[in-house]
Order: sequence, then C-alpha cells, then structure tokens
Amino acid sequence: MHTPFGIIYNRIPSEGVDYPTKHASGTIIVDTGKRRLYYVLGGGKAISYGIAVGMEGYGWSGVSTISAKREWPDWTPTPGILARFPKLPRHMDGGPDNPLGARALYLGASLYRIHGTNEPWKLGGSVSSGCIRMSNDDVIDLYNRAKVGATVIVQR
Repeated sequence: MHTPFGIIYNRIPSEGVDYPTKHASGTIIVDTGKRRLYYVLGGGKAISYGIAVGMEGYGWSGVSTISAKREWPDWTPTPGILARFPKLPRHMDGGPDNPLGARALYLGASLYRIHGTNEPWKLGGSVSSGCIRMSNDDVIDLYNRAKVGATVIVQR
C-alpha cells in the first residue's frame, strides 16, 4: 500500500486466531512484545490485530478499562509530549490528519488510549508515547466490538 508520501508499507492483517484464555469475551489483551492486540471472542478464539506500542521508556503494562470511546477524536498533546516536540500544534481537531486517527478508546483515568493512526507504516514498531496504535480500519472494527467498561490488559 502507498502512503500520501509515496512510502510503501505492508498492512499487518487482522485475523481470527485460536486464543485459549480464562478472560471473558470482550476483554482486550495487548501483547506489546508481539505487537499484537487480541479481542477475546470466547470459546478459545480471538481477533488478533497488528499494533504499534510505546517507544523505549514510554511502554507500560497493567490492567485498565475502557472509560470512553470517540469517533475522529480531537488531540491535545500533553505537556511532556510538547516538551519533546515543541513544534507540535497545541490542539488538533479530529480528522484524517489527526494522529489519533479514526477512533479512540480511552483507558481509565489515564492519558493512554488505543487509537488509530495517520501513519500506518509505523505499525509493528515502538513509536508512540505510550498509546497503542492500530490501523484506522482495525480500530474502527475494534471500536464497534468493544464496550465501555471492558477490561484491557497490557502485558510486556
């Protein structure tokens, strides 16, 4: 696939997989080492999505819940991000140029999200400030499946 800048990248396909787990259907499990997010379907099955994770020093692990969901979310960089990247805009309205992409699932009271990206060629890497990035197609699919209140487990 070609990007607007002529960069060629291979989309990481989502797929149904065998995934035996004790976790309830609707649980989201993020395996940062494998760069995969699993949406548990139950009955030993899950949908596996390719992701990008936090860059060195910004990765994290733990358990949270989806506290909110937004379509084409606005983005306001945190003070920490602005300190590292001072030329960023102070706020961006939602839309195709916004780094949060087409959808965002907010994790608890934290600043972390599972969200789309306007840089899909970075999927599979350690590139974010801690958020979990997905292709816009995949985050729309996950957004339509996941419920507010669902458990999200991020493991290294």
